[in-house]
Amino acid sequence: MESLPACENGPVAVTAWFAIPTAPPFSLEATVRVLQRRPMNRVNRWEDGRYLRVLLTAEGLRLVAVENRGTVDAPDLRGLVFGGPVSPQTQEQLGVTVQRLLGPAVDVAPFYRMARRDPRLRAAVASLRGLKPPRFPTLFETIANVIPFQQVSLAAGDAVVGRLVERFGERLRLGDQVYDAFPRPERVAAADVAALRDVGLSRAKAATLHDVARRILAGELSEARLEALPSAAAMDVLLALPGIGPWSAGLILLRGLRRMEIFPDGDVGAAKNLGQLLGSADAARDGERRALLAQMGDMCGYLYFYALGWRLMHEGLITPVPGGV
Repeated sequence: MESLPACENGPVAVTAWFAIPTAPPFSLEATVRVLQRRPMNRVNRWEDGRYLRVLLTAEGLRLVAVENRGTVDAPDLRGLVFGGPVSPQTQEQLGVTVQRLLGPAVDVAPFYRMARRDPRLRAAVASLRGLKPPRFPTLFETIANVIPFQQVSLAAGDAVVGRLVERFGERLRLGDQVYDAFPRPERVAAADVAALRDVGLSRAKAATLHDVARRILAGELSEARLEALPSAAAMDVLLALPGIGPWSAGLILLRGLRRMEIFPDGDVGAAKNLGQLLGSADAARDGERRALLAQMGDMCGYLYFYALGWRLMHEGLITPVPGGV
């Protein structure tokens, strides 16, 4: 499909495209659904077998549609650009960003070898074959997708993030459709704490998000600094930030920097998902969970994504790969 759905003036045509290097197997649907967490995600959209995402470029906002023209085991991933022309440099950068978001080139074979030795994990590895660990595109977006979920339900956190996007994000209109971009730190840093509280953040969370945006813009907090550090040292940097505890820091490293040796400490939802994955409510208990995480070693973070994917699959949001359950 080389266009977006038709509108009154006809279909919206693609302005550029690029191939996306992919290490098989790769399941676009499973990876995008895990990135979304919930289907009403306003920024990361899954529609008609495509991943849709608005990204900021040097030429302005552009919509990228990612599709797999091959199969899970023989993927042929393409990125289609809509919303206007882009330079070769921008096209290359869009490819880098998609690689970061979806991780199609990540080699998951070491995890599979370990997981297949555990009979409790074999069904998930088969049914979710090709699920890669997604990653948010920027440090600010990562942290802004963690703070609203502190000590609240997934639904409540999602609602706050949705209002944050609506209030502070930019929009791209193509045909009859409007696509949301995630807010830039400049817009959050320019807002006052009261405006951030209006989207449903507590005073403390609003102050933390405002402070993080300011620190990132000032260069006091940077992804490059965190990337250069081992996970324990990067965790210490994050824990020094007001309003960031062990759970938040772990999730930032896992979902923002793809540190697969980390399973977020104290994540009740992740523990519940893991219990469902293993077919035992007891698996959510501290002792058994820690034993399994220790067994997986520096790949324990994969269990976070596979447990989430397992739940989403059983909710009907991910199609099992043939040969699974």
